[in-house]
Amino acid sequence: MAETIHTLVIGGGQAGVAASTHLQKQGVAHVVLERSRIAERWRSERWDNLVANGPAWHDRFPDATFDDLDPEEFATKERIAEYFETFAKDRKLPIRTGVTVTKLECLGSGFRATTSAGVIEAENVIVATGPFQKPLIPTVVTDPGITQMHSNGYKNPDALPAGAVLVVGAGASGSQIAEELVRAGRRVYISIGPHDRPPRRYRGKDFVWWLGNLGKWNAKAPDPGTEHITIAVSGAYGGHTMDFRRLAAQGITLLGRAGAYADGVLQFAPDLTTNIENGDRNYLSVLEEADAYAKAQGLDLPEEREAHVLGPLPDCVTNPTLSLNLKEAGISAIIWATGFKPDFGWIEIDLFCEDGRPRHKDGVSEIPGLYFVGLPWLSCRGSAFIWGAWKDAERLAGLIAAPGQAASPS
Repeated sequence: MAETIHTLVIGGGQAGVAASTHLQKQGVAHVVLERSRIAERWRSERWDNLVANGPAWHDRFPDATFDDLDPEEFATKERIAEYFETFAKDRKLPIRTGVTVTKLECLGSGFRATTSAGVIEAENVIVATGPFQKPLIPTVVTDPGITQMHSNGYKNPDALPAGAVLVVGAGASGSQIAEELVRAGRRVYISIGPHDRPPRRYRGKDFVWWLGNLGKWNAKAPDPGTEHITIAVSGAYGGHTMDFRRLAAQGITLLGRAGAYADGVLQFAPDLTTNIENGDRNYLSVLEEADAYAKAQGLDLPEEREAHVLGPLPDCVTNPTLSLNLKEAGISAIIWATGFKPDFGWIEIDLFCEDGRPRHKDGVSEIPGLYFVGLPWLSCRGSAFIWGAWKDAERLAGLIAAPGQAASPS
């Protein structure tokens, strides 16, 4: 016999914990199902030395601080997982761990979820499985002698075979992994595509403070053509601006976007200079907007004119490598820091676009009673972040508690 519940939350990461908290505040009977442990991806699908990309005062829920950390410190992945687990325990959130949802389907005006622990029927469902679902690994390099993995499978330099390493992708994960590898004495190559690279700190404030005050976190949709642009930023080693000139000076060879592979040779697009210069342009634009904001608001913040001065492009950028014989370069491993794609195959409801993303408006799907939280650009640029999921979950819980207020997508 099926268990019945008013609202079912699927996923016990940051989005699921946020959803449960707000449903609890609204007095909505619910249960959260998590296939492993709370915040499992922070535990097992990140590399050993990962830290948050935002400081402790920012990358958290409003209802609880990291009391053991300096507000400007960057929490380790273990500390973040502990934070969510403690948060849920302290509030006695109804989270059931070790329960996998294998199928979700409509049932009359509600839903039926088939799980590893039985069937649950619910009036409402919040899908909170997060943005990091199915790793994207291009099937380009076919050499069985080269170890290949996605960035979510990388752990540390010692876990890789001896030799040089190629990192493909220069967002937060790729650039941080490349730096960790070169600091460990590895020969490193990194393939760089279009990216933004905000300053880590400017005029005494972290970049997350600037993006918030400049209104960038609340942007409703990415600018046309920028949907696949990553952000190169790091909280590692105390936090610093991710400058590819510095990585080149450390010994990393910068390459353009990876292309075709044949006969042991990988091709690279002649776009490296363009990508670096566009990243520089983004960096300088943040500084200029920050200066204008500080002046308009009359903020007494120390000026940093030197931050506007960029050094010359390194030789590997001005004279880029367009093809690389992987064996001759001594490359024994490739880390694909190439992002993720949605994986909602277990939801047997006609709701998804060709790219696998659900049709919704600010997390409210076109199927009454079915909601999503924690996805990139769900309602704004900040939706996939800890505090962004919190805000979206609060709004969706309010809609569930007050039926009739949710507007379906047009």
